[in-house]
Amino acid sequence: MVRKKVFDFDKVFTFVNGLLLCLTAIVVMYPIYFIIVASISDPTYVNAGQTILLPKGLNFLGYQKIIEYDEVVTGFINTVKYTVLGTCINLIVCIPTAFALSRKELVGRKWLNLFFIFTMYFSGGLIPSYLVIDKLNMIDTTWALVLPGALNVYNMIVCRSFFQNNIPEELFEASKIDGVDYTLFFFKIVLPLSKAIIAVMVLYHALVHWNQYLNVLYYIRDRDKYSLQLVLRNLMEMFKAESTDGFAGMDAASMVEMQKANEAVRYAVIVVASIPVFLLYPLVQKYFVKGVMVGAVKG
Repeated sequence: MVRKKVFDFDKVFTFVNGLLLCLTAIVVMYPIYFIIVASISDPTYVNAGQTILLPKGLNFLGYQKIIEYDEVVTGFINTVKYTVLGTCINLIVCIPTAFALSRKELVGRKWLNLFFIFTMYFSGGLIPSYLVIDKLNMIDTTWALVLPGALNVYNMIVCRSFFQNNIPEELFEASKIDGVDYTLFFFKIVLPLSKAIIAVMVLYHALVHWNQYLNVLYYIRDRDKYSLQLVLRNLMEMFKAESTDGFAGMDAASMVEMQKANEAVRYAVIVVASIPVFLLYPLVQKYFVKGVMVGAVKG
């Protein structure tokens, strides 16, 4: 008697799941790929929709204009400084706070948690924040960009959950027998076991500082202290103004070239602003999924 072959649902599920993941990856990655292709293509072909897969009319005009704009280098250096300093301050404040709030024996722990959560939903607003920073004489200084957001409550809660779920209480009990206090326990045991969540926090905070735009616009007046994002925004506005207001008295050829420069700069600006993020993510990617998942299971 011949047995009928049983339909293998697992193989079908694996195939469909893999297919959906591939389609999702394409949908997510293609816009990034298109921006890169468009940034090195002739804007004429880009506007005509002829650069769907490969660059056409190789053109580095956008990058050339960015390099010629002297403030870009200054803005890049400023942003790196703000990102490194701000991320270090965030980690120094966030991780110890999360560890302290993860300890059940902390007096007033429940009320402290409620206090921090309250600040996630209610704030003084822009004008009171500006007045406070002004009274502290931090206007037009680096501290105006890195101190007001020193503690991100959401990230702190993720860290707190990580410590609660992944640092066994037995470790602390064993450490106490050896005469280890909370400080040594935190630095010698907790931090080495928390590389995953620290890497995630580095990425989260670094992204916020790297993309910082509004705070720089509000609190920084000296152009030499502008961040890269604000410098690139000013560059785009400059070319936009030139391509609209500067048409008077121009011949057709000059108008076309001006419009091309405007389009090329637009795509090149996106690539330049995103390159550091693309370089940072692979360094922490192996910790990213683990750190997010184990830190966000429960609060």
